[in-house]
Amino acid sequence: MNSIDAVILEVADLAAATRFYSAVLGPDSPYLRLRASGDPTTGFRGFSLSLVVSQPGNADALIKAALDAGATSLKPASKSLWGYGGVVQAPDGTILKVATSAKKDTAPVTRDFDEFVLLLGVEDVKATKQFYADRGLSVGRSFGGKYVEFAADPGHVKLALYKRRALAKDVGVSAEGTGSHRIVLSGAAGPCNDLDDFAWEAGAGSSLAATA
Repeated sequence: MNSIDAVILEVADLAAATRFYSAVLGPDSPYLRLRASGDPTTGFRGFSLSLVVSQPGNADALIKAALDAGATSLKPASKSLWGYGGVVQAPDGTILKVATSAKKDTAPVTRDFDEFVLLLGVEDVKATKQFYADRGLSVGRSFGGKYVEFAADPGHVKLALYKRRALAKDVGVSAEGTGSHRIVLSGAAGPCNDLDDFAWEAGAGSSLAATA
């Protein structure tokens, strides 16, 4: 299957972003790379990053690390029908959700996470699902025109699609926004731009530390 090798975030302050994401994800994260960019952007950029963890304590530990490194809380961590989680916004504007389906801790607390998921907020979930299926991505789960999750190779970023307004509501921000997404996807589907102008480039392995 085709996978996302890494998410490339375009940031105005490369040094500050490197410090933040190194503090939260570790300096050698294979999932995230950073690139300097001054492209104008306002409001919601149409995506969020999600860390799926095994228990609430791990979610709390990652959220605390993000807040200590300068993030802003959008949704404080809390219990819900589906589990436990919270949402923060990084200093560069990227929205980061940390969540688990577990209701209680069953192991020592760590800052480990099980999945790194990129959620794209799109106008037409069905059409975008077909766009990516045509480029070799395998659908893992699909709920009509509301949500699609693609399968991912181990150690790669998982891609999911959500209606733009539904995603904005889920992370606690207004859906309005203009300008650059400030994100590029690195993987086998590239180079291309999808129906919502999210850009892909050909995959090339690199770590967060190597780009700073």
